[in-house]
Amino acid sequence: MKERMEFTVTGMHCNSCGLLIDDEVEELAGVAASATSPRTGRTVVDTDGPVDPAAVIAAIAAAGYRAERAR
Repeated sequence: MKERMEFTVTGMHCNSCGLLIDDEVEELAGVAASATSPRTGRTVVDTDGPVDPAAVIAAIAAAGYRAERAR
């Protein structure tokens, strides 16, 4: 089941921050791609299987940033 999820991320300062987040999120099973923009403060995750949004938030936290599901 393909899905697109968006997260609001705080604490990013540059493109390297976004790359760190994408590296962590893309390690999750079911994640096809992650695109993070420090300019917008968002991470967009495309899935190709079931992915728990809490797991994405935990992966972003593991990279050193705070996140919540965008509304």
